[in-house]
Amino acid sequence: QLHLVESGGGLVQPGGSLRLSCAASGFTLSSYVMSWYRQGPGKERELVATILNTGGSTNDAVSVKGRFTISRDNAKNTVYLQMNSLQPYGTAVYCCKATRLWLEYWAQGTLDTVSS
Repeated sequence: QLHLVESGGGLVQPGGSLRLSCAASGFTLSSYVMSWYRQGPGKERELVATILNTGGSTNDAVSVKGRFTISRDNAKNTVYLQMNSLQPYGTAVYCCKATRLWLEYWAQGTLDTVSS
């Protein structure tokens, strides 16, 4: 019952946009640091963005700066990743993570495909 559920992924054309959602079940996200990761075919998993429980956020991956935005809505127990100007190299499994002290929860991952 302690898990994260993702939604919003799918197929998009180059230049398009997607918004991923990550909702917590069984626990609250208000005190957690939330992060989005992605892993493309044959690539290592990389940290895309992070948002603190205070609301401060960073775009950890240089390649997504100015195009991706992480946000959170504690009232809805959800974190979001707005992805704009998507390119084929952005095709990957995207996964959100919640961390607090020794606690760490991972979503199952959702595949986002950027292709013509």
